[in-house]
Amino acid sequence: MQFLNKLERKYGKFAIPNLMTIIVFGMGLVFLLDSFTSANPDYEYGLTSLLYFDRDAIFHGQIWRILTFLFLPPDSSPFFVVFALYLYWLIGSALEQKWGSFKFNIYYLCGMLGTIISGMITGYATNMFLNLSLYLAFAILFPDFEILLLFFIPVKMKYLAILEGVLLVISLIFSNWTDRLCILFSLINLILFFWRDLYNQIRYWNRRNQWRRKNKK
Repeated sequence: MQFLNKLERKYGKFAIPNLMTIIVFGMGLVFLLDSFTSANPDYEYGLTSLLYFDRDAIFHGQIWRILTFLFLPPDSSPFFVVFALYLYWLIGSALEQKWGSFKFNIYYLCGMLGTIISGMITGYATNMFLNLSLYLAFAILFPDFEILLLFFIPVKMKYLAILEGVLLVISLIFSNWTDRLCILFSLINLILFFWRDLYNQIRYWNRRNQWRRKNKK
């Protein structure tokens, strides 16, 4: 954070405020336009087919795909899309308020670059794990914050984060190397921002276990 503070003093004026609001608005717009083009028989392909990350297409001149995949909404029902976009906006806005626009921009940029790099290596990239990194960062900073799952079930963020962490480990174990690289590179921002907290937490658990073993003896 000291390094980021120095960067912010020098380059903070270039930060994009309300970044997550812009991204969520773009996702919502893509969802509406894609629903229209998919339902219209005059359109052979939906809008999503022109926006997702495709390394071969990028190398053939469709360079917009390097960034437009960031605005793809979840591939699900309208109800879940509305819930997911609201959650993205809530989490992103809270992180920006906590860190400031510049640090939040850097966090998102690191995850975005990691995702793009993995996509250039494997040919495949998705914004799913990048958005998950926002959720995990929020859970670390606000573990006791409650959200209404499906708008009526109160659940603390730390419990959902534990569940997501378990699912990520399972994915890393059983997925192919393409998916593994996508997950690891997309979460590089989480590692860069929170590795010290994780290290200190592991030291704390280790010392607590040593203290318990000594007391048992």
